[in-house]
Amino acid sequence: MALPGREQFRAAVLRYIELPGAKFFRAIKFTPNGITILGFLITVVSAYLVGAGWLLAGGIVFLFAGGLDLMDGALARLTGKVSPFGALLDSVFDRLSEAALFVGLAVYALRADISEDRQVFFITVILLALIFSQAVSYLRARGEGLGVFTKSGLMTRPERVVLLGAGLIVGQIEWFLLAIAVVSCFTLFQRMLIIRDLLDKAG
Repeated sequence: MALPGREQFRAAVLRYIELPGAKFFRAIKFTPNGITILGFLITVVSAYLVGAGWLLAGGIVFLFAGGLDLMDGALARLTGKVSPFGALLDSVFDRLSEAALFVGLAVYALRADISEDRQVFFITVILLALIFSQAVSYLRARGEGLGVFTKSGLMTRPERVVLLGAGLIVGQIEWFLLAIAVVSCFTLFQRMLIIRDLLDKAG
């Protein structure tokens, strides 16, 4: 099960963002692993901005970093530098990037002038969104370790990046985090069942 129009949107992103960006970085002699690390460092800047209370700026910077994340794989394919280590590096820094932003959100929640009840709610949805998001990513990796490859699910990394950035920009990040937590929980079991079926077919 996938969101309607996801494949069409993905194709448009590939054509108008990933490939032009990859060609630009190839022209300036940037490596795929360099883009991966640069994207992570920019996400850390975003996390700092969020923790300091500048949610709008943090959201914009985070979406920019997310756009860079699209280009490391595209550049690797364009230059013929696809490698197992590059894939590993990308996966590790994807997880670290999300974790960095969640740390920034937690700092913001603790420092913001909000009621105690709202603060408890804020911290709770941050933790739930982080736990279920990481679990969805882990399940994909665990499936690949068992020889099953799937990116299926309603709430995958691109959707999380867009929702986190949008939530920061519009200033309603708690509710976006709640949506991420709930749909990621559903996605966790959705993906688990998909992997089970694929393992059954493979067996």
